[in-house]
Amino acid sequence: MSEVPVSQIQADRAAAEFIVIARIARPHGVRGEVIADLFTDFPERFAELENVRALRPDGQVCVLKLEKARLHHTRIILKFAGYETVERADELRRTRLMIERKQLVSLPADNYYDFDLVDCEVVTVGGQLVGIVTAVQNYGSAPLLNVRGPQREHLIPLVLDICTEIDTTRKRIVIDPPAGLLEL
Repeated sequence: MSEVPVSQIQADRAAAEFIVIARIARPHGVRGEVIADLFTDFPERFAELENVRALRPDGQVCVLKLEKARLHHTRIILKFAGYETVERADELRRTRLMIERKQLVSLPADNYYDFDLVDCEVVTVGGQLVGIVTAVQNYGSAPLLNVRGPQREHLIPLVLDICTEIDTTRKRIVIDPPAGLLEL
């Protein structure tokens, strides 16, 4: 069997326990391959995977047997068992491919996954609540934490001089903001 359905209980837990590493964009060619957008900095992980947990656009979760994977520019081309035609491969469009949290690549000290920073409480070294991290922007020289506070939103640079303590397990970030940062 090429596709194994997963129970609704597992589907409900998927969002909390699994990390999306790719999203299938469309079929690629006529032999059932698909091309996917990568959401991981470690695409080589696909070479080691035999089965991939998949979250379909309708919310159903299944396990797909991965036959082949190869990089194509900034994307990846995948071939799954049981998907031999372009029509069959098109059924996978917008499906998200996930791994378990325990399969994450260990990061060096002072490096964090963006999703681990989201929902962290941000407080000053003096104990003042600044807000909750809602997103991480990676556009400039240093990532910016989007922090929604009681009165307003803040952009806090994710640098060690400002973010003096980051505890993703306790979901807490302590900051020592330079003068004027919280007034911007």
